[in-house]
Order: sequence, then structure tokens, then C-alpha cells
Amino acid sequence: MSRDINVKKLKKNAFRYSKVRYETASRVRIPGGLINAGSLAKIAEVAEEFGNGTVFLTNRQGVEIPGIPMERMEEVNLAIQSIIDDSGVNQDERDKGYPASGTRNVVACPGARLCPFGCYDTTAFARKMDKAIFPNNLHMKVAFTGCSNDCAKVRMDDFGIIGMTEPQYHKDRCVGCEQCVKFCKSRAVGALSMVNGKVVRDPNLCIGCGVCVTYCPTRAWTRSKENYYRLVLLGRTGKKNPRLAEDFLRWADEASILKIVKNAYAYVEKYIDPNAVEGKEHVGYIVDRTGFETFYKWIMEGVELPEKCEIAHRIYWGGKYYDRSNELK
Repeated sequence: MSRDINVKKLKKNAFRYSKVRYETASRVRIPGGLINAGSLAKIAEVAEEFGNGTVFLTNRQGVEIPGIPMERMEEVNLAIQSIIDDSGVNQDERDKGYPASGTRNVVACPGARLCPFGCYDTTAFARKMDKAIFPNNLHMKVAFTGCSNDCAKVRMDDFGIIGMTEPQYHKDRCVGCEQCVKFCKSRAVGALSMVNGKVVRDPNLCIGCGVCVTYCPTRAWTRSKENYYRLVLLGRTGKKNPRLAEDFLRWADEASILKIVKNAYAYVEKYIDPNAVEGKEHVGYIVDRTGFETFYKWIMEGVELPEKCEIAHRIYWGGKYYDRSNELK
């Protein structure tokens, strides 16, 4: 087989360009971070048969299988098809591996499936998002976390979705122990207070974290039946002006968030730098160039926010701006 390799095609097929000559690594996509034991065993099998017997767990909840000879990539694509089927990832053609790699694996913390603090099923929403936006080679990062503890570090992503709940107070169950008040003060924002032996919640302070629900011993506090979300925008790492994402929506709904993220792809396709290396430009840099107002117009096209939702019509980011001086800033 010829050693001439189309590196651009290799990367789009979710194989990593390795520093080891004529070797690559298969990048297995696991939306929402959940995989069954059979697929995990299959990853190990592929690593033993085609790779060097090791696997690497990525920061974005994916798996890389290194040490694969480049001439065996087609065989690997056949071998990982059952893993792709299990994770529900969209494909243009079966047995051809992943059709894109620019949009990164959608990350999710365990959420309500496992964590007592989780306000919603993070994996289910993450997989729904992955279905909506993948395959796509635009460089985009989306992450989900079940509550404002932000275990998934979503404020480092382009789009971060944080679970919220509107705590429901059942005063007939309350025994006035003040457990919820104490924990809201020490672990959240102090939105609760005691008035005439009963608990009062300040809705202007409450961030919907659900700490009161978790620590109430009598279930005087319960989660709302509706799922709510905080959407934060345009966090990023890297060499050039790293920064944390800022709040855009609070008390948002699922449909609006899905629409906003999909709209962002149309915005990037319109304004991406045509000279960007390999067609990649971080969406945050595009917003810096076009202005937030333009970005806002595009992402809100056709979006109907629920009445309860709060929105930031203008966002200002901080971050580290590097300069050429020797002064540490």
C-alpha cells in the first residue's frame, strides 16, 4: 500500500495525526459520556488487535486507540461500527467510521441518572444535541452539567448547559429545622430565610441549584416538574485570550437551547475566516470580530423563549490578553 496519506481526510474521519510515522489513533466518540460494557470491551479488543494495546481517555469523554498502522484504518472503521451504533452517532455511511471530527464530542456529567444534585438527565440531552449538530466539521464544543456545581466544566466550552430547578416548598412537611437555610447559605447563595417558623425563598437570589431539595430531611422542598437550564456562552482555552463563558439565558427550555446552538452553526458558516487553517476558526474569535449584536441576531432567529426565561442582551467577556511586555498582568 502506498504511504501517501491524505492527512486532512484522515483527521475528518476521526483519526489522529500521530507523531509516530505511519501510525495513527482512532478517536471514538461517546456523546454524553455513557457507554455500555460491551462497547467498552470492543474498544479493548480493537486496541489489542489493531493498536498497541493501550487506550487513552480524553478530556472530552472520548477514547483514543493509539498505535494503529495507517494502512489498517479501514479495518478499524469496520471494527468500531458496533460502538458507533451503541452511542447513536449519526453517519453518512455505515462501516466508514466517523464522517466528521471538527465538532467535538458532546460532554455531560452523570446528572440525575446518578448524582443527587443533578436536576435533569444530562446524557439524554447531550445525545439529543449530538444528533442535532453532528456530523459537522466546524470547530464547536458543547457540554452539559446537571447543576451549578459544574462538574463538567461547561464554562470552558462554546456552549455550556447548566441544570436548574425551581424549588417547590411544601410548608405542611416543614418542621422548621433550618437545614435548608444553613446549606443554602454555606453551599449556595443564601436565598432562604426563616420567617415566622417557615422558610421563605428569595426568587431574585435563587440560582435553581436544588441544594435545599437535596438536604431537606422531610421533603419539604422538591424539584419542579419542569426542567430549566442556564445557558453560558463562549468559554475557551488555548493560547489566545482564554476566558470563561458568561451567562446568556436563565430558566431556559430545552427547545430554545437546541435551536440556538444549531443557529450558531449557520452564523459560523456565514462569517468564518475563509483563510482559516483547515477551515477552522473558534466561534469566539468570530464573535470578537463581528460583534456580539450580529451573533445575537443569528442565534436568536426563530427562537421563542418561555415567559420565565431571563436573557442577557449584551455580554462582556474578560480573559487573559497576552502582550509583548515583560510585565505580568
